Amino acid sequence: MATTLFRTAPSVRAALRPSSMKPAVAALTSTSFVRGKATLPDLSYDYGALEPYISGKIMELHHKGHHQTYVNGLNSALESIQEANAKGNSIQAASIAPLLNFHGGGHTNHTLFWENLAPNNKGGGGEPEGALKSAIDKDFGSFETLKKQINTALAGIQGSGWAWLAKDKTAGTLQVITRPNQDPVTGNYVPLMGIDAWEHAYYLQYQNRKAEYFNAIWNVINWNTVAKRLEKA
Repeated sequence: MATTLFRTAPSVRAALRPSSMKPAVAALTSTSFVRGKATLPDLSYDYGALEPYISGKIMELHHKGHHQTYVNGLNSALESIQEANAKGNSIQAASIAPLLNFHGGGHTNHTLFWENLAPNNKGGGGEPEGALKSAIDKDFGSFETLKKQINTALAGIQGSGWAWLAKDKTAGTLQVITRPNQDPVTGNYVPLMGIDAWEHAYYLQYQNRKAEYFNAIWNVINWNTVAKRLEKA
């Protein structure tokens, strides 16, 4: 499933000058997007297909509820920025930048996240192979070490956020990084695989036992998608 993002109109890009925005927002507006409104991407599997590791109820609420909210918020923020720009009010347009960062990041992060998952009997789980395995062994020593580092990073997130396996384009290495709230992975990093540490991703099933969720999700990670992203990076 291809990643579906959005393209900002020229008038929006003019209003969103990097000097008035967080770096993540500036990066979002310079990304290649599809013109028109953002839309909720379809999943390539049923909501219950990731059970018992992630319940169907969580997947439905997470996708139809939370992700749809980010899509709606993103479209609303873009419309508000366009309206402010049409009135020549650059200060008002810049004040909307945090909403663009939050909802745009939420939409982008979740779109990548759904593609990172697959049913256990249809490519989910197991271990990386080929070039991806070689890169992981080179930069982390072993797949088990990578898992431990990501789980430790997830456990260390205060509040809400994400842990990512990313490629550092400058160093040419794989790294584990975290981002708070819905801040997207930008700059020198290319996101390869992300795990959502927001409570809405696990609480209905695991409640306060989030470490169980962090361990369980490895059973439905789609390593084919991660490998393709590494190849493109």
